[in-house]
Amino acid sequence: MRTPPCLLSLTLDSAVHNLSNITDLSPLPDHILIELFLRTLRAGKLTERVLKLFIATGKDEVFSLIQALNIQVTVTPVLPTSKLVSEFLFFFLFSLQMSFELISEWIFVPSIGCSKKF
Repeated sequence: MRTPPCLLSLTLDSAVHNLSNITDLSPLPDHILIELFLRTLRAGKLTERVLKLFIATGKDEVFSLIQALNIQVTVTPVLPTSKLVSEFLFFFLFSLQMSFELISEWIFVPSIGCSKKF
């Protein structure tokens, strides 16, 4: 006959299932935090948010485990969306277009060594 799971095991399983609702893991003792991290990996629930939650604990054991497993936080580039940046981009592109229009009006004549406007 199989022995029933202990209360700690049930608690960790529940925590893995509800990691999206947990905001702070720093009060957990190191050995429980490591076990929670390993169960999270086994369950396939390690997301960027959950990884940042474990990193935010500041525990050296967690950092060591993350480094040993070569787990990295992905950095997603964010395009600037402020009004100031969009206005700058508009004026930059507008001036670039004007420069191309001015250049296309001039043709370089190699035999004379000068440009002529047509």
